[in-house]
Amino acid sequence: MTASCACPTEYPDWHQKEIELGNHWAHVQKIPALLSMPLAYDHYVKTQFEAIQRLELQERYPGLVLTQTGIFGGRLIRLLENGSSAAYQVQRLPDPWHLSGWLHQGGIGTIKSSLRQLQQRLLDQGRLPKELFLCHLTCPTCARDKGGERILLLRRWEASARLQARLSKQRQSN
Repeated sequence: MTASCACPTEYPDWHQKEIELGNHWAHVQKIPALLSMPLAYDHYVKTQFEAIQRLELQERYPGLVLTQTGIFGGRLIRLLENGSSAAYQVQRLPDPWHLSGWLHQGGIGTIKSSLRQLQQRLLDQGRLPKELFLCHLTCPTCARDKGGERILLLRRWEASARLQARLSKQRQSN
């Protein structure tokens, strides 16, 4: 991440993979949103970056921001190497914190099909989808130089006994 670009310098290969981030340290920044659209997103990304620098913490994947939005608010999450800080924004993620990843090639306007595939994959495995996190891997400024826009979709999920039972019943009837 540089002063002019908010793209992560490196990011994990989490496409079609299951990730467990329970008990990992993270810096969590609350952000305002209106109808799931973050307000002043770049400002809060920069503010969070500066706060991490001020606290002298190391990011696990520099520049990788997990963005979650809701109707009136959201949060930015950055994974940290360790949480040796008393700041209230530095906290451990809940345990378990299962995520399923999907790399979307394209902008936010074309995300629907990738999101549907991710959701269907989770349901086919008997997992109940929960929150959705977006990780913008390329910014609009440098997307052309880096091979187009890329967004990493991360969906938190929980195991569901009811979905598992329903899938077992369907498999037996087929």
